[in-house]
Amino acid sequence: MRFDTPKSLASVLEEFLEKFPQKKKLKQGMILSAFEEVVGKRMASEVEDLHFEGNKLVMRVKHPSWRHEIHGNRFSIAKKLNAKVKGDVIGDIIVRS
Repeated sequence: MRFDTPKSLASVLEEFLEKFPQKKKLKQGMILSAFEEVVGKRMASEVEDLHFEGNKLVMRVKHPSWRHEIHGNRFSIAKKLNAKVKGDVIGDIIVRS
């Protein structure tokens, strides 16, 4: 058995994820778990029922002023979350009251 030059664990994981059959679902799960880190604890505490419907990230917000705030920043939030998982997972963000 012959081994090539050593590879970093990060590069091996990236290769694995590119070939992983449920890559989209995995990246969606990564976005859900990274949501609080990206938007901050205060904003994340106002969001409930965070889930995906196709390529749309859907969330229910407790207060109308937070709904307006998140809706106004939805493109930058989607861009940051997509960058976090290195993919184009979120097409749009839907904010409901």
